[in-house]
Amino acid sequence: MARRYFHKAKVVTEDLQFYTVNPISNRVERKDIEQLLARCGLSYEEQIEAFVVCRDGNELVACAGLQKDIIKDVAIDPDYRGGAMSLKLVSEITYLAHSRGLDLLFVYTEPKNAEFFRGCGFYDLVEVPDRVTLLENTPIGIRSYCAKLARQRVAGEKIGCVVANANPFTLGHRYLIEQAAKACDWLHLFMVREDVSLFSYKDRYYLAQENIRGIPNVTLHEGSHYMISRATFPCYFFKDRGIVGKCRTAVDLLLFRNHIAPALGVTHRFVGTEPFCPTTNKYNTDMKVWLQEDVSKAPPIKVVEIERTQRNGLAISASEVRRLLRKGEMERIRDMVPPATFDLLESKYAALARPVTDT
Repeated sequence: MARRYFHKAKVVTEDLQFYTVNPISNRVERKDIEQLLARCGLSYEEQIEAFVVCRDGNELVACAGLQKDIIKDVAIDPDYRGGAMSLKLVSEITYLAHSRGLDLLFVYTEPKNAEFFRGCGFYDLVEVPDRVTLLENTPIGIRSYCAKLARQRVAGEKIGCVVANANPFTLGHRYLIEQAAKACDWLHLFMVREDVSLFSYKDRYYLAQENIRGIPNVTLHEGSHYMISRATFPCYFFKDRGIVGKCRTAVDLLLFRNHIAPALGVTHRFVGTEPFCPTTNKYNTDMKVWLQEDVSKAPPIKVVEIERTQRNGLAISASEVRRLLRKGEMERIRDMVPPATFDLLESKYAALARPVTDT
């Protein structure tokens, strides 16, 4: 049975004490964690929700952080590395994750440290040479997922793919999918699964189903941990905070090229041009490197950019729809979204409108 961590619970191994820390509420512990990370050449990540730490007496000698299903900021004082202590630290953070109902876990590390995590039961997903390795705690995770995808493979010379968050689904998304489908023998459409957008994953998936009706050569897939998720592309979900420079686009794109695309026989990846969002624009630019160039043993995938459709001289964007929704300007939204989207906005999301007062 997994050890429960609802309160600070000390676990003693010889003279070492392992326990959990809430870095938001416990500023003293957080300061010690930041100092240990700095000594180990790491920086503190604000999104971490909990740490398992180890003390030898009063000295903090190890820590490991957890953000949802991602293990981060693993640091061990050089004098304590190796042996059972390292394995114990990873075991404790894994117990913490399991107590929160998280079984599939991911970890980012520098390639030089990947062997340590392999020894703790993690398996390689993808490596960006000299930069980062992403691992998961099962030998069959990505294999099982790709085997499931392969059962939906459709024969053809030109097989396309679109990955969309569609927050919400606009006429721009419909146009992109229509144009991509016309250019291909078959098109695979993936919805980003992470439920951190204004519109829930359930609603976004429903709108995709409704709004691609009439396009005969499209398969709609559910999203997964392995495609534009907090594990593969974390800063996509923090783009409003300006975190662009640290984007790990290469990890997400190499996962797609090495595993997902071969399972479906994808030859082309379609994207809309991005005039508004720096993070998405960077992702589109990086696609041309990590999908097309000679950076992988997997076959190259051609990246095709499709010019965004416009209304009244402006490119349609989901962010503009959200802005108008918050202002309660439903009639302006009507020209930017398909009927199914507008109906859902009116029935379920109109209450998001903020009252406008004169000042």
